[in-house]
Amino acid sequence: MNPQDVSFQSFAVSEDVGGGGLFVFHVYRNGANGHLTTRQYWEHENVSDWKPGSRWEHRAVDAGTIRVVGKVVESAPPRRLVITWAAPAEESDPAAHSRVTFELEPMDEMVRLTVTHDRLQPGSKMDQGIRQGWPRVLSSLKSLLETGKPLPTWAKVKS
Repeated sequence: MNPQDVSFQSFAVSEDVGGGGLFVFHVYRNGANGHLTTRQYWEHENVSDWKPGSRWEHRAVDAGTIRVVGKVVESAPPRRLVITWAAPAEESDPAAHSRVTFELEPMDEMVRLTVTHDRLQPGSKMDQGIRQGWPRVLSSLKSLLETGKPLPTWAKVKS
């Protein structure tokens, strides 16, 4: 499929978080590189050297199962990180990659974290999944940074 023949979707969500921007950047990026908190609470880590052009992986800590892969497009700590995002089976197909931009904006004693996930194929599993996923992940991250305890990101509604 030619990317120019597709109308892509975009999704953005922001969360205002108490605390320093550099810490927010490192926790998110380091969901990563062995950061104890993210490994303990979210049971996943994001692994890369975070240099533009480098590969990154989102993987389960227990079995090392790779859940998402991509390339680092831009890394400008502590304000901006841009990565591509794809299922491992689609890593070799650039047309299957979406893009995620993390932007941090200092605001007095807070930081506004905005996540924009774009280049999504309308109605795809990825498009549907991130619309539920990003708000939950950011809400949990906010709770973790402000109280020391994350929310259960994938909690089920009780019937």
